[in-house]
Amino acid sequence: MTGTVSRKEQHNVNKLHKRLRRLVGSAIADFNMIENGDRVMVCLSGGKDSYALLDILRNLQAHAQAQFELIAVNLDQKQPGFPEGLLPEYLSAIGVPFRIVEQDTYSVVKRVIAEGKTTCSLCSRLRRGVLYRVAGELGATKIALGHHRDDILETLFLNLFYGGKLKTMPPKLVSDDGRNIVIRPLAYCKEKDLAAYAEIENFPIIPCNLCGTQKNLQRQAVKEMLQQWDKKFPGRLEIMFTALQNVQPSHLADARLYDFRGIKAENKPFPDGDRAFDPETFEPGPEDIAMAPSKGFNSVRQP
Repeated sequence: MTGTVSRKEQHNVNKLHKRLRRLVGSAIADFNMIENGDRVMVCLSGGKDSYALLDILRNLQAHAQAQFELIAVNLDQKQPGFPEGLLPEYLSAIGVPFRIVEQDTYSVVKRVIAEGKTTCSLCSRLRRGVLYRVAGELGATKIALGHHRDDILETLFLNLFYGGKLKTMPPKLVSDDGRNIVIRPLAYCKEKDLAAYAEIENFPIIPCNLCGTQKNLQRQAVKEMLQQWDKKFPGRLEIMFTALQNVQPSHLADARLYDFRGIKAENKPFPDGDRAFDPETFEPGPEDIAMAPSKGFNSVRQP
């Protein structure tokens, strides 16, 4: 952070740093994302989220009882104007091992996708395939991505509105090829907090010339919807994220997840029962909803 700051501003900066580190630690602990001896490949795009992810993981690594390695990987997709030397210079300066992978997926996407059509899907598939291959070459045991809470909620609504599925980005998953564990340590973090963190740390942001200029993206429309809700109804996004951690299959309609055909009245208390005629109560209020469990990364000691 540059320039002179007041005591109050510095206090707020410290609070932000502690909050993000606590939330990342909580996500790691809740989903057992990082274990002793892990070699974590941090996918660094040059955007604010992946910079923040690497920075916070470095801090946790320095104060963790569990020993794990970090290696940053950037995929240079040969986009016009991409500053090739920026990331190597930054990563060398902070002492993080890295690999820059050069593969011209940009030309492939521009050739295959018609002008005006969304490029994200193909670009993502190509990028994912390269990163999975590199993870194997590096002996990485985990692949860390920079998706945050807002990305997870946006994906939920994209699948709901356009895919007919109750599905989103999980904090931890096995990759398509079955060979890799993918983790999202920023799962509990708000995008606006990460944006503030990136500004404070003055990360050298690299814009995406391939997808960043696309208009009328469904994801952008959903993002704007959620941002409006967040302004008009403070606490709503926190409640929605809490709902993702409080799923009741018996009160949905997927017969693959719950044996609706087999249920019978047994004249005794039923754990999945419903007080069908009682009024609904929704409490506690938004101000009491915690965005994530309060426990932290159980292998991290206090600095």
